[in-house]
Amino acid sequence: MDLTQLEMFNAVAQTGSITLAAQKVHRVPSNLTTRIRQLEADLGVELFIRENQRLRLSPAGHSFLRYSQQILALVDEARMVVAGDEPQGLFALGSLESTAAVRIPETLARYNQRYPKIQFDLATGPSGTMIDGVTEGTLSAAFVDGPVMHPGLEGIPVYREEMMIVTPHGHAPVKRASEVNGASIYAFRANCSYRRHFESWFHADRASPGRIHEMESYHG
Repeated sequence: MDLTQLEMFNAVAQTGSITLAAQKVHRVPSNLTTRIRQLEADLGVELFIRENQRLRLSPAGHSFLRYSQQILALVDEARMVVAGDEPQGLFALGSLESTAAVRIPETLARYNQRYPKIQFDLATGPSGTMIDGVTEGTLSAAFVDGPVMHPGLEGIPVYREEMMIVTPHGHAPVKRASEVNGASIYAFRANCSYRRHFESWFHADRASPGRIHEMESYHG
């Protein structure tokens, strides 16, 4: 079964005639007859009741016509989406949760006003998960912590962030990792870029954290 067969089937269903349908799709009648027979053989049913020089839809043909029309309509819609001058369709965007909550809502709102036919599908998670989504094709792009070192991806700086250590009230100021060597810490999951920066900070000062309590998000 292919799109040409569906177009031929629709034309015959509309005109009730192989000759008229052939004119409609710019084919010779014998070609239409052969392709319709092939379609019926593929489906295992007769789509038309043949009466002298006229063809009318069989019960199975009536059922198949609805699906055939839907398929061809979706194909036309897909062609318009990819060929149109105005961007449209689904845009799967990934983001760090903190970025999605604080940084990008205003940007996405302006983008949506400019391109109302774009439908955003926003996914949030750690940088590692978002990068995997882009490389696997489930995400079109993602806001992640940089720099992006993946050889198959290109990163563009958008925001600059400063990391901070939050300590209990009354704790002495922390300037070096060695000052909290062995201390229990709260951090994001292992594939989070913030977590990797934090661990690198300890490693650079030849220190190491104690027990690491993992958080799913910055809400706790």
